[in-house]
Amino acid sequence: MRLGLGSTTLKSRSLFYFARSNYMYLCYVDESGTSDLPGSTSHFILAGIVLPIWHWKSADEDIRAIKRNYGLDGAEIHTGWILRKYHEQSKVIDFEKLDYHQRRIQVEKLRHANLLDSQSSPSNKKLKQLKKNYKQTNAYIHLSYDERRTFINEIAECVSNWGFARLFAECVNKLHFDPHQSRLSVDGQAFEQLVSRFERYLQNLSSTQNDTNYGLIVHDNNRDIARKHTDMMIRFHNEGTFWIDIKSIIETPLYVDSQLTSMVQVADLCAYALRRYLENREIGLFERIYKRADRLGSTGPVVGIRHFTDNDCDCNICVNHRIN
Repeated sequence: MRLGLGSTTLKSRSLFYFARSNYMYLCYVDESGTSDLPGSTSHFILAGIVLPIWHWKSADEDIRAIKRNYGLDGAEIHTGWILRKYHEQSKVIDFEKLDYHQRRIQVEKLRHANLLDSQSSPSNKKLKQLKKNYKQTNAYIHLSYDERRTFINEIAECVSNWGFARLFAECVNKLHFDPHQSRLSVDGQAFEQLVSRFERYLQNLSSTQNDTNYGLIVHDNNRDIARKHTDMMIRFHNEGTFWIDIKSIIETPLYVDSQLTSMVQVADLCAYALRRYLENREIGLFERIYKRADRLGSTGPVVGIRHFTDNDCDCNICVNHRIN
């Protein structure tokens, strides 16, 4: 685990102090889509799933139990790679009748042959992409496409039942993002919005409980944005965001290896579900995770998730955001 960019000793002491409070909340953050313009996706999503520390262990055990049922104990949930179709599986005779071990052997044999054949190709780019695809999907090749879909749906259904959790996200439609008028980049805007909503949530909790609630951001360790978001968080602590002063979120984000942290993997699933809904109107995963979106009261407007787009958008996020 990488503890931001500050002093490890100082950070460890501050975390120990705040962790003794029963009012500590962890916001696990991951993204979906590309933040560059124009990039390969129309939307960039930054999502954060917030858990109180006293529910962290049970939530983590929920996810691990589902993984074990599918032979994925210790594997990373990377939703985008899990839900792809693996061409090699269709070439294995009676693939679904084989046990997990036999399936893996057969798929690995075909993939090894594909790599050998690709080495004779004049395009090194093709071989490089093939190696990347195989590496990213290797943990899941013993599961059929339908089994992988069921697995992801079970994770999403589990999250939908976490009444203690709250989902925050900024969903940027890059077709409506003007870099010449914006004071921030796409991912910078998304991070500021996420931090602002998490802070507002904590302050609202504190006002209703007459006690101070604290929060900590746990971020997937993306080297391209770690330094940038750390610097932004330092500035937020000193100057506030455009929307709110930071009083409840402590320290700069902790950057962790998503392969080792189930809750960051859940954030990945949530970000993926939001992007697929906004880009393709896929509602299966979206309807499950959207139940956890932070809102004002039980029937008030959704305030935890925003779709940055044109004013005429009729998606569920925009409609619910406009409820009076």
